[in-house]
Amino acid sequence: MEVQKIENLLLPQEILLSSGVHIGTRFHTRDMAPYIYKVRPDGLFVLDMEKMNERIKIASRFLSRLELSKVIVASSKRYGRTPVTKFCELVGAAPQLGRFTSGTFTNPNYSGYFEPVAVIVTDPLADEQIVKEAAQIGVPVVAFCSTDNSSSNVDLIIPMNNKGRRALAVAYWLLAREIKREKKELPPDGDLSLTIDDFETAL
Repeated sequence: MEVQKIENLLLPQEILLSSGVHIGTRFHTRDMAPYIYKVRPDGLFVLDMEKMNERIKIASRFLSRLELSKVIVASSKRYGRTPVTKFCELVGAAPQLGRFTSGTFTNPNYSGYFEPVAVIVTDPLADEQIVKEAAQIGVPVVAFCSTDNSSSNVDLIIPMNNKGRRALAVAYWLLAREIKREKKELPPDGDLSLTIDDFETAL
């Protein structure tokens, strides 16, 4: 089997491969074509782990410079809820789980009104409403995107399997760790107090 050889990965390659972070769908959009490494014999598109690696580093540098309590992290997907919760606990961001209420960012009279400085979404298709509303107010959107996603209203794509339970745990664990490292809250080779297992949604 052909395996992508990459140096300086944020996690050992065997951990990334076993979690399936690189496995996309059998469909790809034009927007995601630049992030695809190859197509497997079974028709599944494989994402480029080197680009995933680069984008997590870029996202962590960007996010670490913001007031994280004003960063909204969204997941309407069940498998994204535990990773988002743990991520927010560690970095101090604000979770948005389940259905997003229209007007949260745009209607100051709404009791749940919030003015974010950035939004992170688990899947810009499933979390479409929050992505649109962030765009309305000019707030940058960072999104985990699989091969079937569009880049519409997304400012920074992190190409990654955003459907798998283990893959989402790895995605948010990695992003949290890299933000902590950027903020000097961890040494350059330090790890989080929580493990990837802690980030994974229980069945």
